[in-house]
Amino acid sequence: MTQELQQTTGTTAPSTVEYGTGVSPASAVESSVAAAARTLAEEPSLQETLDRIVELAVTMVDGCDAAGISLVTRKGQIETPAASHALARRGDELQYALNEGPCLDAIRETDLVRTDDLATEPRWQRWADQVQDELGVRSMLCVQLFTSETSHGALNLYSRSVAAFPATTLSMVSTFAAVAAAALTAARTEEQLTSAVQTRTVIGQAQGILMERYQLSAQRAFGVLSRVSQDSNIKLYDLARQVVETRVLPQRPSAD
Repeated sequence: MTQELQQTTGTTAPSTVEYGTGVSPASAVESSVAAAARTLAEEPSLQETLDRIVELAVTMVDGCDAAGISLVTRKGQIETPAASHALARRGDELQYALNEGPCLDAIRETDLVRTDDLATEPRWQRWADQVQDELGVRSMLCVQLFTSETSHGALNLYSRSVAAFPATTLSMVSTFAAVAAAALTAARTEEQLTSAVQTRTVIGQAQGILMERYQLSAQRAFGVLSRVSQDSNIKLYDLARQVVETRVLPQRPSAD
């Protein structure tokens, strides 16, 4: 299940050149993260950006068997919108259900949470026991993600090996998490702008239909849509889309 991208994790000084490659460990990490940033920038949607982040995490981080992203929704709930494997999704779900675990600590308390061996981990005993028995997970690394001032989450890396995430990997993972958070922010902003343009377009089309059919001004047509939306308890965009698709208004406009 583990996808691995060979990288140097030695403890020699940053200026040391890896034998036979002419590339220092620090340069290799920088190149890897830079390539990931370029890849994420090319993803066309928010969901595809999320999916690519977890794929890259498994590829870039030695020892990572599965990765997931936990995000806090507007309603305050925590969910996993992307996971590289069912193992990560199930591991996250168990944390939410038990209200304990490293990804929750990363979201709520600290920037980075690491555990080398869940068999001896005292912090989340219920979750640790269950995730070991059910999924075979032995170690984990979670890094906090800030995708905006009001939205945050965590990048969760799972491994079936003990001590899979040594201290030498923490800097690279933290840097990658920052790149991932920036990519998510950009993708979310683009999606919101696209949605806003689409909403205005559909409402404008519905206005045009009402203007033509009932000989209304643009202002009156919009007023009719707003009134029917409120009376029918239907969002304005959904009502406008219905008008565009069916060419029928659920309630005929009345004379003012």
